[in-house]
Amino acid sequence: MEQYYTLIKIVTVVLLAVIANFILRKLIKLIMTKYAKKISADATSFSFLKNSAGFILFIVVSVYIVQQVPSLKHIGTALFAGAGILAAIVGFAAQKAFGNIVSGIFIIIFRPFRVGDIIAIGNLYKGVVEEITLRHIVIRDYENRRIIIPNGIISEETIVNSSISDVKIKKHIEFRIDFNSDVDLAMEILKRETENHSLTLDMRTPEQIEKGSPKVMVRLITIEEYAYRIRAWVWTNNNDDAFTISCDLNECIPKLFKAQNISIPYPHQTLIINPQ
Repeated sequence: MEQYYTLIKIVTVVLLAVIANFILRKLIKLIMTKYAKKISADATSFSFLKNSAGFILFIVVSVYIVQQVPSLKHIGTALFAGAGILAAIVGFAAQKAFGNIVSGIFIIIFRPFRVGDIIAIGNLYKGVVEEITLRHIVIRDYENRRIIIPNGIISEETIVNSSISDVKIKKHIEFRIDFNSDVDLAMEILKRETENHSLTLDMRTPEQIEKGSPKVMVRLITIEEYAYRIRAWVWTNNNDDAFTISCDLNECIPKLFKAQNISIPYPHQTLIINPQ
């Protein structure tokens, strides 16, 4: 009879834990979506708390079950007696899992990025941070796919955060010009088109405007083996605008260059044969 009573208690506790986890996640999500701005709270902390609450809750339930079932309690006592060996085995088997958890805690403490930030991780992943958990983060790339990246990988990669303090971006727009082309005319065309683009921001101070400083700076930055390389520094509101203006200029500038007999070169070599 006592065994049935214990079983009923365990089943009840598990069901209550599942219901509590569901309610807790919904409650945190509700607070995050409706009241975060009013209480000046960070969505990153709410996201991490939402995904950590269930983990902590079920650990507590597991400990309770072990304490309620005599056979499991004896096994637990035996395992604690051999804690040194158990720790070594578990540590080796779950090294990456624990590493991900520790890295997740460090992400919350040091805040290299937050939910909603646009980040690039290494050279492979770029997108908007949607969720941060104990084990991984979820980012939405520009093809609307979700990329799940373990926290341990993130801690070993270089992170480029386009939103950490200022979302404005100074985009580099570059073109290569053939040596036989008019480089001054090419720079003037690039300057005109970038300044006239609707997404280009004017970041000049009143003093710079009064002095006649250009809205977009264009320079000949280097002379390469087979071409001049010119660059325009274009300010935009965000990463999406920077991508759009880059695409637009890549489409129109070559056409304008061609109309003015300005050639965009390709790599080539000159072969000299010595008759001797």
